Amino acid sequence: MFIQTESTPNPATLKFLPGQSVLATGTADFPSEAAAESSPLARRIFATGDVTGVFLGPDFVTVTKSDSVEWAHIKPAILGAVMEHFQSGLPAIEDGAGSVGHAEHTGPDEEIVNQIKDLLDTRVRPAVAQDGGDITFHGFERGVVYLHMQGACAGCPSSTMTLKMGIENLLRHYIPDVTEVRPVGV
Repeated sequence: MFIQTESTPNPATLKFLPGQSVLATGTADFPSEAAAESSPLARRIFATGDVTGVFLGPDFVTVTKSDSVEWAHIKPAILGAVMEHFQSGLPAIEDGAGSVGHAEHTGPDEEIVNQIKDLLDTRVRPAVAQDGGDITFHGFERGVVYLHMQGACAGCPSSTMTLKMGIENLLRHYIPDVTEVRPVGV
């Protein structure tokens, strides 16, 4: 098994490509070791040490390291953990737990929210997945769109620029009711 790695715009995050499916559908975000209870793959990666986050995509695993360690010191152990996991035959996530998607929204703004989600799904999420992350809809209130950033996008130095110059401009262009985009932590 050959696992490729790619850098991401976030220097604390690397994207690991095992060359096979990681998740059949959706994504899963494990921002801490405690959150990884339902994922044998994420637990194995956290066990290597100095890992502060694991994000699973359809065909990639994004790992965020602590600031106190260099990639050269922990990358081999993470590669080994990913390889061991895929050779074990265990699922990445037990019982389909952890699938991430957009927050539900009903009410007077439902049509606007559906437009926002559609633009996110067709224009934004595929692009950020290339960088090892995901962005999901969290809420909409008085013109402000709240988005949850995951994987390489969470804590990325360029995430503010992505939100303001990219996503906010895109949504404002297509949906005049949108006035601002803000990140939220979940």
